[in-house]
Amino acid sequence: MTTQQRIRIGDLLVAQQIITSAQLLNALDEQKNTGHKLGRQLIEMGYVEENTLLTLLSKQLNYPFIALKQFQYDKELVQILPETIARRYRLVVLKRDPDGLLLGMSDPTDIFGLDEAHKALKENIKPAVVRESELMDIIDTAYSRAGEIASLAEQLDEELGGEALNLSELLSSVEDTDAPVVKLLQKIFEEALKTRASDIHIEPDEHVLRIRQRIDGVLAETVMNEKRIAGALVVRLKLMSNLDISEKRLPQDGRFQLTINKRNIDVRLSTMPVQFGESVVMRLLDHSQGIKKLDRVGMTPEYVKRFRHIITRPHGLVLVTGPTGSGKTTTLYGGLSELNTPEKKIITVEDPVEFRLPRISQVQVHEKIGLDFARVLRATLRQDPDILLVGEIRDASSAEIALRAAMTGHMVLSTLHTNDAVASALRLVDMGVDAYLVASSLKAIIAQRLVRKICESCKQPAMPSSDERLLLKSLGVDDGIPFYRGIGCSHCYNTGYHGRIGVFELLELNQAMANALRDNNVREFNTVAHNHPHYRPLSLGALDYAIEGLTTLEEVLKVTAQVEDESIASPPTPQPSSTVPSPATTSLPAIAAASDEIHGVSLSDPSTATVDSPNGDI
Repeated sequence: MTTQQRIRIGDLLVAQQIITSAQLLNALDEQKNTGHKLGRQLIEMGYVEENTLLTLLSKQLNYPFIALKQFQYDKELVQILPETIARRYRLVVLKRDPDGLLLGMSDPTDIFGLDEAHKALKENIKPAVVRESELMDIIDTAYSRAGEIASLAEQLDEELGGEALNLSELLSSVEDTDAPVVKLLQKIFEEALKTRASDIHIEPDEHVLRIRQRIDGVLAETVMNEKRIAGALVVRLKLMSNLDISEKRLPQDGRFQLTINKRNIDVRLSTMPVQFGESVVMRLLDHSQGIKKLDRVGMTPEYVKRFRHIITRPHGLVLVTGPTGSGKTTTLYGGLSELNTPEKKIITVEDPVEFRLPRISQVQVHEKIGLDFARVLRATLRQDPDILLVGEIRDASSAEIALRAAMTGHMVLSTLHTNDAVASALRLVDMGVDAYLVASSLKAIIAQRLVRKICESCKQPAMPSSDERLLLKSLGVDDGIPFYRGIGCSHCYNTGYHGRIGVFELLELNQAMANALRDNNVREFNTVAHNHPHYRPLSLGALDYAIEGLTTLEEVLKVTAQVEDESIASPPTPQPSSTVPSPATTSLPAIAAASDEIHGVSLSDPSTATVDSPNGDI
């Protein structure tokens, strides 16, 4: 075992004049409240950068500094160290060689952690310095619960015995945390949080039970042979959501809260009768992550500046649009968090209320008792608000009230299920709202998508495919530019992607657009909007990320395909064939035309044009 040198981090940083003695004392006082290690406390208080601290410790202790994002680890080797020790002391086994085990440590001065690791591993240890966030990603990925879930599923299947589900026994285990069904659900939720899943699907099939998790927008499937346990899982989840366990013929919606690894999770649950039982879908909301600020949702600094200017106006309607799961609520809450001051009265009307915010009056819609969006909106206008957030504009009635509120001196923020910013204004008119109301009140529209980020651990150069070359050619982009993809590794569950980032387009309505709306001139509105000097379509935003190496051209193609239907609905004025568009000025019609050619759709042939209806929330 390598002999640990005794180093006092605080004294070392003061000696190197990286922090002051006063800052060290402040951190030590705050450490008593938080219980963090001193290094972590100094980083969170902003007194020292993590890289600065780790580089200093690496040099002082003569330990290597390893960037784990580029490190290919062995999952089985990581698991030789018990998970409890790995999590408690922030340790991970990285490599085995003739000299012993390379042990990654977020705090290389932790003598107790080294002692515990040596007792558990009984081999020579060579410490290395690593970033804590990267270390925790490996721990969450490597210590998978898949084996435990399978074992608990078998145990629950054996306990159920016969074909029939014994409800009385299941009800008696409601408070029994050792019951197999409770332990199985606990492991399923733990696994979902480790993999950063946004949704969990429980789907009974004829002979198997499928449990699927949506990770970075894509479903990953686990198949279990113990199909009989599906009924027990559904009943338990209904009990947790206060739903009717005897009703299996009708869909039901509910929600509940639970704490997993000290993280408060809000679960929105939906059940639906299917051919072989009941399907359950759960949306997970991690409140421990807090509300993201506008500059952290993925907007460019220019868009953040313009959006902040728009929402601080005294009145008007601002829409955030996109399909389900595109991050609209995150953007709206980011804006609200900046507007939330003692001088402003803010009321939200939501279904459901996703995040609780201090000082803001949040109203939960309950349509079964007549408390729908329109009724709540009328009531909120008598509550003297400055700012209104309408969770979603669903019909002409709620749209008209929101627009009238915006016209009478309120700032109104809301969402709409449309594919791009230009189509959103026209969708309001299509709903049956008077065009003059839309023209007078609508100030700006943000459309957004989430694209998957390339995993940094397995990122490699990649040649564009034929479809991708066609898209690049339509945009006037050289396909010789280096693009990248992930080949798949243990960090990203062999998907090649890790995490997502927002892509945005922002359309601020000017007088010419307002006049086109008043005249109900769709073609004129489209032309003026696409020629707006500050308008940049979603596809070009996604392409910027691909050029920067953050995402793949495959993700750019997906964004292009998602917006093409809206463009087909209102064909733009043809561009001269001799003009070659540049990436900075290419219009959405040109991108849509390229996507149509890729997907076999011709704008000149009406029989091939289709328009998707907006998606609905769970």
